Amino acid sequence: MKRLLWLGVGLAVGAIVVRKVTKKANEFTPSGIATSLSESAGGLVESLRSFVDDVREGMAEREQEIHAAFAAGELYEDRFADLRDDEDGTHGRHAQEGQR
Repeated sequence: MKRLLWLGVGLAVGAIVVRKVTKKANEFTPSGIATSLSESAGGLVESLRSFVDDVREGMAEREQEIHAAFAAGELYEDRFADLRDDEDGTHGRHAQEGQR
């Protein structure tokens, strides 16, 4: 009776191991690699799409702040002006084009 029990346990473990090894081996076939790459690419595209949506949302919020300040007659606070300052005191590419 003990032998039958151990035979059953051995068969069950063997079947599980064979299934796991077969599944892992299928991941390294051309179709398995293609599936893995397409899933990875899909995740990357979704992450990029989410990032672009967040940037657009932030741009829209900032634009609304600027419009509200303009409508109220407040001085627009350009937080990034010092980053754009050129040596001759002009700001940005468009100011330089006007000087030509």
